[in-house]
Amino acid sequence: MSILVTGGAGYIGSHMVLNLCDAGEMPVVVDNLVTGFDWAVDGRAHFARGNAGDIDFVEKTMRDNEVDAVIHFAGSVVVPESVSDPLKYYGNNTCVSRTLMDAAIRAGVRHFIFSSTAAVYGETGLAPVKESDALVPVSPYGRSKLMTEMMLADVAAAHPMTYGVLRYFNVAGADPTGRSGQSTKNATHLIKVASEAAIGKRTGMAIFGDDYPTPDGTCVRDYIHVSDLVAAHALLLDYLRKGGGSVTLNCGYGHGYSVRQVIETVKAETGSDFEVTMAPRRAGDPPAIVAGADRIRSVLGWAPKLNDLGEIVRHAYSWEKHLLTRNRD
Repeated sequence: MSILVTGGAGYIGSHMVLNLCDAGEMPVVVDNLVTGFDWAVDGRAHFARGNAGDIDFVEKTMRDNEVDAVIHFAGSVVVPESVSDPLKYYGNNTCVSRTLMDAAIRAGVRHFIFSSTAAVYGETGLAPVKESDALVPVSPYGRSKLMTEMMLADVAAAHPMTYGVLRYFNVAGADPTGRSGQSTKNATHLIKVASEAAIGKRTGMAIFGDDYPTPDGTCVRDYIHVSDLVAAHALLLDYLRKGGGSVTLNCGYGHGYSVRQVIETVKAETGSDFEVTMAPRRAGDPPAIVAGADRIRSVLGWAPKLNDLGEIVRHAYSWEKHLLTRNRD
């Protein structure tokens, strides 16, 4: 049996493929390469270029490769863009997910893992949020993901499928051995942007808002290393295959850092003193969001190995140096 990984040529998906291949699994990558890169797909995986929203293509790929599980990463992820172009997000996130579930049911897939987001919680404050807390997303991005969570629960109730939802907090870093990293052009992720400024790809960077109700006025986020994140997916897959029931879990470390703290860490780790300017708040950004992470540890036995902001930054910066040596086009 094999595992279908949508978005497997992208940032998180490519790390998931590495994890699966290292474990002796047989991943099948579906990616349309709109934001991903074919060179990011590990050579041990099978790559089927196409759209995760093309039901006939996806169903055939599932049947041809005897897929028993789907890990769904494909989608759009920029919160401010979702505010200005909401239909793109409901199309790429909610509608594509609906089609993918349909294909999975038709092909007899038994397990479905969905990459959701902490944005489903909305305005939370500095206290860690639990999976049982209110779901009040403040952006179309968060709502598009919450809609998919709801659909997935309904589909699993009606068909012989179990699912796992992982609500990501802020994913950062790169494969510790340098095999993959965040390669998207014009990325908006803070640690990626700061690393680009540190290496000279940007002339500087901006802080979007310094008047939030947080200790230093800038947004606070829970930053999780991408390798720890995909390790959680692998544990969740094993849990479902062994008969575990459908489950929704936060995936974060349980503590946050402000934008200013992250920038100072990047400067300290890289030895670069790049320019930082102030800019207005971005639409859809909550002041703070930190994971209540007890449930994922108890259910899956997840024990993160890279829970250190400095190490996350070092891996991200190392990947930026690697990207200077290659033509990403």
